[in-house]
Amino acid sequence: MTDSMSRQVAAIQMVSGHDIAANLDEARRLLEAAAKGGAVVAVLPENFAVLATGQMVDCGRVEVGSEPVIRSFLAEQARKLGIWIVGGSMPLATRPNGTAIEGKVRASCLVFDDQGQEVARYDKIHLFDAMVEDAHGQYRESDTFEPGESLITVDTPAGKLGLAICYDLRFPELFRDLRAKGVDWVCLPSAFTWQTGDAHWYPLIRARAIENQVWVVAAGQGGQNSERRRTYGHSLICDPWGKVVSEMAEGPGVVSAELDLQYLEALRKRMPVWDHRRL
Repeated sequence: MTDSMSRQVAAIQMVSGHDIAANLDEARRLLEAAAKGGAVVAVLPENFAVLATGQMVDCGRVEVGSEPVIRSFLAEQARKLGIWIVGGSMPLATRPNGTAIEGKVRASCLVFDDQGQEVARYDKIHLFDAMVEDAHGQYRESDTFEPGESLITVDTPAGKLGLAICYDLRFPELFRDLRAKGVDWVCLPSAFTWQTGDAHWYPLIRARAIENQVWVVAAGQGGQNSERRRTYGHSLICDPWGKVVSEMAEGPGVVSAELDLQYLEALRKRMPVWDHRRL
């Protein structure tokens, strides 16, 4: 990669509902806007195409079959727009080794290059089982999803990327291990509840960026997704000093920023916290 190459990255915010076709149409519109704005990599939010828990298992089976809908959509858009796409999360009913999952799926983040080739898959490791004081009340992802177990990185036009999803944000050891693998930036497709996001979104993202000296690109669901579910939004891009350089509050849209890897390298040299570790 040369310094003349663009490293502009876009975080796409959506307010997905229960209509998969409508969600894909909205994702298409926003991906086109990201590409038109100069992004070389676009990050979609968690559950960008499939939001309803009751649809996950059936959809996950379709997506590992001969006629996948969401996978084909992502490949087509990446190829058509000539950009890399980090596909938020979607259900898959097989493990990375091809074995079937009985009665559950994995929440998988697929990465497609600008030729439409699937180049990486990360399965969400940490599952959100929690009581939240909102209209939904209780969240139990483990009833529907099987956790992943592998850390995944991929070289992109914007630098080496580490993959994480939503609830992973609360587990700093995951991000520490990604930094150990040499990542320049981390993406975080999310669907934070409004209550947890309002309390913890900014401090957690800024902490992960600062302590690991990485860029963080967080693409969220942001709005009233259903009668009982409101997501926090506030999709943003945070630099390795912990400064939020681009963000939006709620509603669908695109936030973008240039990931300055020279600045990243200089910061790590000026304050070599990685070399100062003792534990």
